[in-house]
Amino acid sequence: MSAFHRSAVLDENGEMDSVRMDKWLWAARFFKTRALAAKACELGRIDWKKGEMTWQPAKAARDVHTGDMLKVKNDGGEFQIEVLGLSEVRGPASVAQGLYRETEESKEARRALAEAKKAVPMYESTWESGRPTKRDRRVLNKFRGR
Repeated sequence: MSAFHRSAVLDENGEMDSVRMDKWLWAARFFKTRALAAKACELGRIDWKKGEMTWQPAKAARDVHTGDMLKVKNDGGEFQIEVLGLSEVRGPASVAQGLYRETEESKEARRALAEAKKAVPMYESTWESGRPTKRDRRVLNKFRGR
């Protein structure tokens, strides 16, 4: 093991003080792998702020502390959360949900987006033959404005 290997940083109470962003996102079950969490950070899909700061893009190696606010964009939607606990290990979903609290605005925005998606009809999946004909495709493209 190298001299620069960083294990969990413990405070005076013996609890973790901070955890890497990619490890925390993986442990809180926002991403299936740490590599996906690190890639999301690299692509700018994770923002963080502390207190009254402005939102800043987060890197995978940034330390997460309790009380930090995060914006996480993944397949499930966009979450705005407050960090309540720290963990470096991936546990059961019930434990992972205790690591954060989603804001009410975030819940409402995701609920409104889900309702809006349900309201939009799915034209592509309504063909009886399984595939649209050339004429159907032209009508569909005209409808989409292409």
